[in-house]
Amino acid sequence: MYSVPMRYSQLFGKTRKEPPKDAQIASHKLLVQGGFIHQTAAGIYSYLPLGFYVLWKVDAIIRDELARRGVQHMVMPFVHPVSLWKETGRREKMDDILATFDAAHGGEYLLAPTHEETVTDLARTFIESYRDLPVIVNQNQWKYRDELRVSGGLLRTREFLMQDAYSFDKDEDGMSNSFELMSEAYHDIFDRIGLDIIVVRADSGTMGGSNSEEFMVVSDVGEDTVFVCGDCNEGVNAEAGGSDDKCPKCKKKLKEEKAIELGHVFQLGTCYAESMGANFNDEDGKSKPLHMGCFGIGISRLVAAIAESSHDEKGIIWPESISPFGAHIVTIGDNEEALEMAEDVYDELWDMGIETLFDDREASAGEKLADADLIGIPHRIVISAKSIKAGGIEYKSRDSKDAKVVPKEEIMDCITPGVLEEVRDMLGGDLEL
Repeated sequence: MYSVPMRYSQLFGKTRKEPPKDAQIASHKLLVQGGFIHQTAAGIYSYLPLGFYVLWKVDAIIRDELARRGVQHMVMPFVHPVSLWKETGRREKMDDILATFDAAHGGEYLLAPTHEETVTDLARTFIESYRDLPVIVNQNQWKYRDELRVSGGLLRTREFLMQDAYSFDKDEDGMSNSFELMSEAYHDIFDRIGLDIIVVRADSGTMGGSNSEEFMVVSDVGEDTVFVCGDCNEGVNAEAGGSDDKCPKCKKKLKEEKAIELGHVFQLGTCYAESMGANFNDEDGKSKPLHMGCFGIGISRLVAAIAESSHDEKGIIWPESISPFGAHIVTIGDNEEALEMAEDVYDELWDMGIETLFDDREASAGEKLADADLIGIPHRIVISAKSIKAGGIEYKSRDSKDAKVVPKEEIMDCITPGVLEEVRDMLGGDLEL
């Protein structure tokens, strides 16, 4: 379980009647107006409980899919000594986005925009021979890039949460195998979250290496231009160049689209190992540089991309896998029987492992229902004197326009199997359906 039993009257962070005036795109408007995030400074956000629960669930899905493939989780420091970055030459190459400071105790440090140098330092410390290989380590960690321009709410920020994994292998074949393993994991992660992803060849940029791919979602608000195949969902980032209007995989004609980058995978080769002296002894006792890959998903950006791709004129429509709550109970009026039934349903849902938000406010029906649509929890349950007279409880799926009244004992049939399936995944299969 990730969210906690919650009554809306006690929820920290509430909906707003109007979106922020500086918001230009739907995800920015809805995430702020719905009480998910709050801007602390330009490009820096607080995640209120609703936003944190979504972030937490994305984080958990990523960790789960990687762990299934033997990836080991850890956490590296957010503050790095600049000396590590001087070893690779990236202190100068990335100077425009590095936030550096002189420590009072001496030494120059920076806020981590990425962790290749730090993880390579760990590799040269702990990897001694081919027997220690292959290995993939991962962290879901905050990053900071001192970008000159920020926009689009969570789509382009200075501080962000990122999943970054790093593979170490003895040769190119091993590196390719790790690359394929992580690519497979990424496909499963995005499928489980509910996003239709395209994979495009991309430029490695300041990361280095010889091969990289981006995982993207097509969106009118995307900052990247890509050429996409409608048949096999492969493509090329315009920045990578070399496009001849033909799919690199199936040779069908490519279509130009705007897209949001959500993940990036790199085959880095030996460039970091050679510059930092990260070597291992092979089967013959010969010292060789480690072959390295890196793999990243922008977790906080992914939250915005989901809101951007799954909303209507009333609010967000969260996929069940990452919704802050599975069900949303709304009471209308002060009918004693309706209030007692709402309390019973609330307790029963939590007992079944279905995270539920209970709007217990003394507010109008219009305000409560509008907030329910704005927040976007998949299953809405309305209990009132009117619904009881009509037969029990009014149920409505967030992605449907139609509501129906069902007997109280049948409400579980409306919510299952979607929410319970996801709860079972999160609990490792322990829940009986």
